[in-house]
Amino acid sequence: MPELPEVETTRRRLAPRVEGRRIDAVSLRRGDLRWPIDREIGEMLPGARIVRVGRRAKYLILETDRGAAISHFGMSGRWSIVPDTEEPQLHDHVDVHLDGGEVLRYHDPRRFGALLWGGDDPARHPRLSGLGPEPWGEDGPESIGDHLWRTARGRSAPLRNFLLDGGVVAGVGNIYASEAAHQAMIRPTRAASRISRARYRTLAVALAEVLEASILRGGTTLRDYSDPAGNAGRYGEICAVYGRAGEACPRCGGTVRRVVISARSLYYCPKCQK
Repeated sequence: MPELPEVETTRRRLAPRVEGRRIDAVSLRRGDLRWPIDREIGEMLPGARIVRVGRRAKYLILETDRGAAISHFGMSGRWSIVPDTEEPQLHDHVDVHLDGGEVLRYHDPRRFGALLWGGDDPARHPRLSGLGPEPWGEDGPESIGDHLWRTARGRSAPLRNFLLDGGVVAGVGNIYASEAAHQAMIRPTRAASRISRARYRTLAVALAEVLEASILRGGTTLRDYSDPAGNAGRYGEICAVYGRAGEACPRCGGTVRRVVISARSLYYCPKCQK
C-alpha cells in the first residue's frame, strides 16, 4: 500500500503540472472504488480552478476554488497526467480533464482506493479529522518525540503497532516504522510504554530522516506503486532491514529477523536494537 513518501512523491510531481489550471470536465467510469465516489466530485469540480495539491498523512488533496477532492490510493491506485487523446485502459476509472488538452487520470486495478469530497475544509472530513500530527511536527521532529512519549503512557502495544496508529502520528506505514526503529536502535517489538522520552526523541528524528530519504528516492515500490511518470520508487534499494530477513545488519553485522505481529511482518536486528 502506498505510504506517506509515495503520496508525497505524487504530490510533488503533480503540483507544478496542475496548480492554477481549470478543470473542464470529470469522467467517472464507475460509481465506486473502495467506497462510493462522492457525487460532488462530478458536480463541483467541472469549471473549478486547482489552487493547490496538498497531502495529509496518506491522502492526496486536490484543493480548488470550489472545494477539495480527497484521494486515497488504496493498494494499487496512482495518478498520472496524459494527453486527452490517450484512450483510457481497463483500470483507468477517473479522468479529470484539464485546460490545455491534458487529463489527470486515476488508475486502480484493485479498486481499494477512494475519491471523496472534502468541501471547503478537508481537515474536518471524517477520514482526516482524527489523524495525529505529521511526522515532521510543527516545531521539528523532537516535538513529535515528546508527543509520542506522552501518548505512549499506558500503551502495551508493540512500538511498530503504536507507530502505525494514524491517530497517534499521521501517515507512518510498516516499511518506515521498521526502518526508523532500526535507525534509532529500538526494537519494534518493545512495548510502547517502555521507551524513554529521550529514545522517542531519537526515534522521531530517525522517522523524519527515513521518510525524507524515501521521498528523495521516489518512495518504495513493492508491487504496484509508480509515480505519475510511471517510475518505480527506489527506496527499497537502500532499506536497512525491511524485507531483508536473514541478511546481515548493515550497522553491526547481526542477522536481520522477521516477525509477524497482527498479520504483518516487521524486521529488526536483535543484536543492535534493544
